[in-house]
Amino acid sequence: MENRITEGVIWKQILLFFFPIWFGTFFQQLYNTADAIIVGNFVGKGALAAVGGTAVILNLLVGFFVGIASGASVIISQRFGYGDVNGVQKAVHTAIALSIVGGAVIMVIGILTTDWSLRMINTPADILKDARLYLVVCYLGMIPSILYNMGTGILRAVGDSRRPLYFLIAASLTNIVLDVVFVVYLKLGVLGVALGTVLSQVVAAVLTLLCLTHTSSCYHFDWKQMRFDSQILVQIVRIGLPAGLQSVMYSLSNLVVQGSVNAFGTDVVAAYTAYGKVDGVFWMTMNSFGLSITTVVGQNFGARKYDRVKKSIWQCTGLAFLATGVMLAVILPFGHVFYRFFVPDESVIALGMDILYYLGPVWPTYVLIEVLSGGVRGTGDSVLPMIITCLGVCVLRVVWILGIATPFWPTLHGVLACYPISWSLTSILFLIYFLQGGWLRRRIKAQQQEAEKTPQPL
Repeated sequence: MENRITEGVIWKQILLFFFPIWFGTFFQQLYNTADAIIVGNFVGKGALAAVGGTAVILNLLVGFFVGIASGASVIISQRFGYGDVNGVQKAVHTAIALSIVGGAVIMVIGILTTDWSLRMINTPADILKDARLYLVVCYLGMIPSILYNMGTGILRAVGDSRRPLYFLIAASLTNIVLDVVFVVYLKLGVLGVALGTVLSQVVAAVLTLLCLTHTSSCYHFDWKQMRFDSQILVQIVRIGLPAGLQSVMYSLSNLVVQGSVNAFGTDVVAAYTAYGKVDGVFWMTMNSFGLSITTVVGQNFGARKYDRVKKSIWQCTGLAFLATGVMLAVILPFGHVFYRFFVPDESVIALGMDILYYLGPVWPTYVLIEVLSGGVRGTGDSVLPMIITCLGVCVLRVVWILGIATPFWPTLHGVLACYPISWSLTSILFLIYFLQGGWLRRRIKAQQQEAEKTPQPL
């Protein structure tokens, strides 16, 4: 099996893997942004708030499964790095089966809990109907959405970050065209945005599955062989469940934040939604570094190149800080220009700029969380990173909002202060955990024990 990630100059290999992921995430962000631009300009700020204010609910259930799916990516990348063809095959078929079952479960749970979840985040009454409609339609498209996420995770695990980019470009263009048709011409409003999103995810899922079924490589997928391998499934859940629970805790804490923001009214919700699109550039960049380092570390760890594991994480950290500085230099001075793409309302733009000036300068405090947790997870160590993140980010945010902001600092700034405080503390905890080094020693020992029970690859 050809494998370049375990060879050559490390930072170059990281960037060669990072850029296709980044551009892919950019196009994913593009079709989310297209939703916001079109609905904000052709339907109104209420519809913009309805679409943006429900994202945190979708992320709660979807993020849980995507976290579990990350366990499959780690297993596949390690076995691919080691040259275990049979292990890769079993993991691929187990992963696809898991995504279909998981997508169906999320769809049912999501639809049944829609009204309850909207009440929990204090959704303003004037956008409640549109928010409910948007959520239900999006939940109906969960199976293709999860299949796409799992399929591209498989491709990235084996070092292919280009074809996921092509699939996302196709999905993004599909979504933009459908948004224009459904919203601008057919006047379907929020329903049109939701339909465009779901149908574009169907396109992405079909393209991804066609790629997996038509390849002759070791990660080939055959519908007739799709079944759960109990040993692989246990390994996926062992690694992925902590990441899934971590994502749930993230989303629950963000639900508390979103609920507090919603209490300030529709203008603030619309401004916070628009800010989320602007700072999406930062988040997609950090997420791309996180995905990159997980795969790079996974393959090098699988190949027993432990020195490259540490070097990869440090070099990825430096690249992530550099990228953050460049983004801030562009976004802070020109934020108002970006906001005008989403909403023409001057009061909403002013509120959005206030949020950007408040949170943008502290983005660097998040970098270590994404890179160090992604790198450590690439070795298969996911429990302690989950605990650190849940305590440092999720629990602290809830405690801050309910125990400090609400009674003593009941302003928008008081609520949003939970972000820099939780990022800073969690980054310090991750740095201590990483430098201590026990995570790598434990995983090497576990790897050696597993190797003694596993036949050597041909």
